Amino acid sequence: MTGTSRTTRTTTRTKAPLTKPASKAKKGKLDPSALRRTLAVIRPHLPRHLALCLLGMVTLLADVVFRVLEPWPLKYAVDAVTSALGADIPSATPFGLDVRGTVIAAALGLVVIIAGRAGTNYLSTVSFAKVGARIATELRTRVFDHVQALSLRYHSRASIGDTSQRLVGDVGRLQDVAVTAGLPLVGNVITLAVLLVVMVLLDPILSVVVVGAALGYLLLSRRSSPKIVTASRSTRKGEGSLVGAAAEALGAIRVVQSYGLEKTVAHEFAGGNEKAMKAGVRAKKLAAGLERSTDVLVGFAQAAVLLIGSLQVLRGAMTPGDMVLFLTYLKIAMKPLRDMAKYTGRIARASASGERIADLLDEQVEIADPDRPVPMRQVRGTVEFEGITSPDGHGRPLFEGLDLKIPAGQHIGILGPSGGGKSTLVSYLLRLAEPQHGRIRVGGYDTRTVSLADLRRHVAILPQESVLFSVSVRENIRFGRRDASDTEIEEAARRAGAHDFIIGLPQGYDTVLGNRGDTLSGGQRQRIAIARAMIRRAPVVVLDEATTGLDPASKAQVNESLLELARSRTTISITHDATTVAGLDRVLWLENGQILEDGAPAQLAADPTSRYARWILEQRSAEQAGAQAYQEVPS
Repeated sequence: MTGTSRTTRTTTRTKAPLTKPASKAKKGKLDPSALRRTLAVIRPHLPRHLALCLLGMVTLLADVVFRVLEPWPLKYAVDAVTSALGADIPSATPFGLDVRGTVIAAALGLVVIIAGRAGTNYLSTVSFAKVGARIATELRTRVFDHVQALSLRYHSRASIGDTSQRLVGDVGRLQDVAVTAGLPLVGNVITLAVLLVVMVLLDPILSVVVVGAALGYLLLSRRSSPKIVTASRSTRKGEGSLVGAAAEALGAIRVVQSYGLEKTVAHEFAGGNEKAMKAGVRAKKLAAGLERSTDVLVGFAQAAVLLIGSLQVLRGAMTPGDMVLFLTYLKIAMKPLRDMAKYTGRIARASASGERIADLLDEQVEIADPDRPVPMRQVRGTVEFEGITSPDGHGRPLFEGLDLKIPAGQHIGILGPSGGGKSTLVSYLLRLAEPQHGRIRVGGYDTRTVSLADLRRHVAILPQESVLFSVSVRENIRFGRRDASDTEIEEAARRAGAHDFIIGLPQGYDTVLGNRGDTLSGGQRQRIAIARAMIRRAPVVVLDEATTGLDPASKAQVNESLLELARSRTTISITHDATTVAGLDRVLWLENGQILEDGAPAQLAADPTSRYARWILEQRSAEQAGAQAYQEVPS
């Protein structure tokens, strides 16, 4: 409609529910599914590495066999020497060998067994290390892809630092623990089980001591592990918050330094650092307590075996070699108990990291491609919003049945106060967010029936803050269309008015930009962003406050580039710049989610009662006051 006003009703609506996070344990209690959730995160990646896993398990079992065989050469050597000194020991020299031959054979056998154990241990460690590294790489990619697929609703409430900590730190901890604790723990459990069977066959009485020690360890571990996981969960959460605080402070370093906030920010960072440190120390203390308690338990078990075994040797119930064999087995069996205490603490801490990754993967992807996307072909630039109804970010009603049609090639401007829904409409157009009800069409295609990549390929957006990456100028422009040639990139830069200053950079188009392009001026950054939008060749262009914050000279240059970008394209401009609005085909006044005015700029300006006309007068008064103040400033 042209030159008319339009008012729509608003009704109170319930706040749209945010995605619920995965269930978490109550404060101070261990979620019993923590380890299961961690394993569930890793399990989908295991089939791809089945061969390496099998090699690792086979060599791990071979390592266990060599561990069990290792004490036998020592038994035969001790019995042979004891027999030579006069003791009556049957079968002290087996295989028809004399004492010397038995000792030599035992020594050679010990060398072979130790060499075999070293080789199998090396192969199992390398195999599982490769599996761990590859799974960690795949998992990190999977988590990153998942995070990128989450909607703006999630990203608006999530901490970038905490998400980064989960992506890098927590995945890295899982990989490290899988190799340094998971693999040895599996080997130790198998070794302990095999040794218990062998020891029961050798001497049932002495084996009761070992079984008692194992049960004692299980009781200690069951009491300590939940506390370790709880403390570790607090540590990882604190570290995530710490990374978020650091990223926020460093990202706003200009404001921090300009306002002298260094001490304030440092104080807040130090407080978070102290909190994370205390939680980390508590987790370490609990793990160390479990390890030392196990040491004491093992000491009592060794003393009991030494006493009972010596009495049995004196009664002739076993040979000295049998006692040495049993003590060696006990030592081998007790080492897994000691190590299991240490590894249990590590795995408990890793399960806290696994939970955090699982929580992130449990976040639902609200906006996804349809099962059978319709390909977009020969798309013209028509844009239609039909019956858009949705609340704002706080649950208050924003849009209620909003309708808007933009013909192909038309350049419209959307004006209105902040919070009126201008940027939200753009988010709906790109499917960065979804309305509760309604339909949006681009070129006649319903945006929910096409793939996200296909939709966004047909829309180019130029935000208020031009986001550039720490790569070359050429690559920054090529992000608009990955298959663009160098010639096309330079042509786009010329049309955007950026070519002249780009060739003046130290390496021209190959100059690598600093963080977010801060080595360039605001106008230069924006013109590179315009070149990136131009090369996209999208039939629809969105300009979201594209000249805000620029000085008059830069604004004039950028406006020329924007006119070139908008040529022959459907263009939606969200702006508060009166000079930009004057050249548009159509202006909408959007307030409280309603289109209150819709018409040509000249027609709306001719009506003194229109909001647009009053806004133009305010803008001109502000410009005149600014110019007058500038002239009155003494030189």
